[in-house]
Amino acid sequence: MALKLLNIGFGNMVAAHRVVSMVSPESAPIKRIIQDVRERGNLIDATFGRRTRTVIVMDSGHVILSALTPETLNTRLNQMEETTNQGEENDG
Repeated sequence: MALKLLNIGFGNMVAAHRVVSMVSPESAPIKRIIQDVRERGNLIDATFGRRTRTVIVMDSGHVILSALTPETLNTRLNQMEETTNQGEENDG
């Protein structure tokens, strides 16, 4: 299995298979999660000073902030999966 990297904006990438969830940062529980992870030192801010639009939760317990919307990231992830599936069909 090849490592698939998901572009989360501004040239930053994460391992797609390690993403647990991608959520909007607007709710109070998500804001608490961000604060808790920040205090633990497991927060990665990849917004480059822009507004946070997506909170990405990783299977390692890290949380990544992205300036792209969850819909945009989901579209990119789905396109990656489609490309992978087409490649497997052509190989077999």
